[in-house]
Amino acid sequence: MKPWIKRTLFGLFGVSLLVGGLTACGHRHGYGANATPEQAAEFRGKMVERVSSKLDLDAAQKQKLTVLGDKLHEQRLAMMGASKDPRADIKALVAGDKFDKTRAQALVTEKTAAVTGKSPEVIAALADFYDSLNPAQQQKVREFMDKRGRWYNRG
Repeated sequence: MKPWIKRTLFGLFGVSLLVGGLTACGHRHGYGANATPEQAAEFRGKMVERVSSKLDLDAAQKQKLTVLGDKLHEQRLAMMGASKDPRADIKALVAGDKFDKTRAQALVTEKTAAVTGKSPEVIAALADFYDSLNPAQQQKVREFMDKRGRWYNRG
């Protein structure tokens, strides 16, 4: 496999892990769809501090991680779109006696456009952050991914 394909796949996998972690953790702590911008910023700050301490990041690396967190947050907001209750949107598809295929396709198209539109920025921010890590820090990231652990769990 070509190196740029490996790097892209690694980056996308890392982003999906990070987005999933931020989403899951954000929901658990009340920083989900109803979070104020201040709450969301506070949560991202805590995440940056936690990851920074695990990887022993310097100030420049920490700034790049902050940019990555901001880009991921922007993508998450774009994915949510105008909806404040995504679960209600899904429930509406099956509310009648027939599945609303048209609305389902519109939702998929909306979410796909959000991912496609914001992904170049997220990938660039992730690459900028990852490339700024030294080999030992990169190894810690790979080990974290191998263990499928969480750096943001309680404590």
